[in-house]
Amino acid sequence: MNFDFTAKKALVTGGTSGIGRAIALELARNGCEVTVTGLTDAERNSFDAESLPIESRQLDVRSASDIEALTATFDGLDILVNSAGTIRREGREHDPDDFAAVVDVNLNGTMRMASACLPHLTKRRGCVLNVASMLSYFGSGRAPAYSSSKGGIAQLTKSLAIAWAEREIRVNAIAPGWIETSLTQPLVDDPSINQALIDRTPMKRWGKPDDLTGAALFLCSPLAGFITGAILPVDGGYSIS
Repeated sequence: MNFDFTAKKALVTGGTSGIGRAIALELARNGCEVTVTGLTDAERNSFDAESLPIESRQLDVRSASDIEALTATFDGLDILVNSAGTIRREGREHDPDDFAAVVDVNLNGTMRMASACLPHLTKRRGCVLNVASMLSYFGSGRAPAYSSSKGGIAQLTKSLAIAWAEREIRVNAIAPGWIETSLTQPLVDDPSINQALIDRTPMKRWGKPDDLTGAALFLCSPLAGFITGAILPVDGGYSIS
């Protein structure tokens, strides 16, 4: 299926790497004018756009001033992809301060961006795509903050879909399974954990960021014009096994 995003404008937070980068590249390949963000100037400067005309900007989704400075440069927005996220491993998320820090990026950051972009999305009757997780449905003894924040994103997606429907703004989410990115590399590198995750996944493999782009572009396209509040699993069957 071919998508046409010509003359559309998209903002992809966390778009300099991983899942966000894959979605940003595919949007650009299909004609969209795309801006991606990274937490630091180093991330922004190292972004590989594969010769596509994608602008990269620095953005900390915890910072009101960063968000204001970025969103002030837009005059209308068709697509907001909230992909910025973090995780703290080795049991650190059981510490209340670390727990709060993860939630502040993943959940509060998503809400900050959605709220700041609302006037721009309203101008173009745009849409929001949040990046949830299979852990929106499951708990995690190792990552309670990450799983809680992703559960919150699922409910935030549904809530904003209801609230913004009268503005003709659709709000949906994808829920990735085990995807090979820099965040999951420690799990890929641990033989026992790696094999356990593959065994649990019916398709018997890790996903790649590119596995998410079809679902993402569909939900951002007119083909999904009557879909809002949906959370689409892209997990190789993990959530049904």
